[in-house]
Amino acid sequence: MNDSNSRIKELLEINQELTQLKDLDLLLDHILKKARRFTNADAGSIYIVENGRLRFKANQNDTLSSRLPPGKKLIFSSFSIPIDNRSISGYVALTGEILNIPDVYKLPDTVPYHFDSSYDEISGYQTHSMLTIPLKNQQGVVIGVLQLINARNERLEIIPFSHEDEPLIIYFANAAAIAIERAKLTRNMIIRMINMAALRDPKETGAHVNRVGAFAVEIYEAWARRQGISEDQIYKNKDILRLAAMLHDVGKVAIPDSILKKPARFTPDEYEVMKGHTYFGARLFSERLSELDEASYIVSLEHHERWDGKGYPGHINPITLKAIPGYEDSSGKPRGKSQYEIHPFGRVVAIADVYDALSSKRVYKEAWSEDKVLTTIKEEAGKQFDPSMVDAFFESLDILKNISEKYPEE
Repeated sequence: MNDSNSRIKELLEINQELTQLKDLDLLLDHILKKARRFTNADAGSIYIVENGRLRFKANQNDTLSSRLPPGKKLIFSSFSIPIDNRSISGYVALTGEILNIPDVYKLPDTVPYHFDSSYDEISGYQTHSMLTIPLKNQQGVVIGVLQLINARNERLEIIPFSHEDEPLIIYFANAAAIAIERAKLTRNMIIRMINMAALRDPKETGAHVNRVGAFAVEIYEAWARRQGISEDQIYKNKDILRLAAMLHDVGKVAIPDSILKKPARFTPDEYEVMKGHTYFGARLFSERLSELDEASYIVSLEHHERWDGKGYPGHINPITLKAIPGYEDSSGKPRGKSQYEIHPFGRVVAIADVYDALSSKRVYKEAWSEDKVLTTIKEEAGKQFDPSMVDAFFESLDILKNISEKYPEE
């Protein structure tokens, strides 16, 4: 097989991989990683069109990543830029044309766009070659921009991007755009479900569930690497965990308004009713027709279980509400699940949910200080939380703070 056929085969395999991913953020990360590998690019970014502007959504940089301590990730701020002629990405989004620039510091005076060198100055990075590709959907509408930076040869020297690769990367970008639109549809459907719950529970906001989902996958990834779980399995689990974690409280739609909207702490009897949101949520996914259904069932049912066995709802059949035979307590009620009886997805969402709840203002409380939140989570290791998950939480703390900034309450 010649080199051209080999690269076409590689692209077809990559496109097949894109159809398997459901979560938008993980998909963008995967698209960028595969595009960089295909073109041997050192770095890259993805922008998505939102509200008539380009929103910076994904960023990778091998050179800058190599300067970080082991296990740490690049942290970047989310921002947006106009879709116009002034920037390279804006120009590509506006015109729908690919731009292959050998050196962004040597742009001719005749072009309308310019390169913003401020990122290079702040990071100490040096951008030279740049390949910027429009992401077009099936109707030919630009939904985003893929930007690849600093192509490298076998000796890792920076070179211009190959013009011969342009038709292939355009083909890849078109397939990526279709996958992005599908993932956005899935995300929007989940947000609609959450918004439906939010009509009854004002505490259940889109920002909250986006934060909990993003927190959960970061903590899980750090934990899973410590457990020796393969990278492929981690990536697959992160994809379904992110969406399942966003749905952790969807069962609250079955809780009476008198309790759900109460602007104060619950009485013991009200608290017992509120606990039902766990098994009501699990009922929505009880048929478990897919891996996402299975993960959502687990997270809904188990995110209030405790490492010490004092959580709820315990070993319960969510349909009959009876204890699983052999798992009754002394009064015949379902015994709380403990330690490894709780699925890792349940254990990690427990921490993610509590971290966000303590850090956020509620109708019945102010947001806690960061020191108080972190002290509480540390003290609950071995009690409310899996100690190894707590270790992963603190290992991921920098990126969790960055996630909070990306999804502020409106």
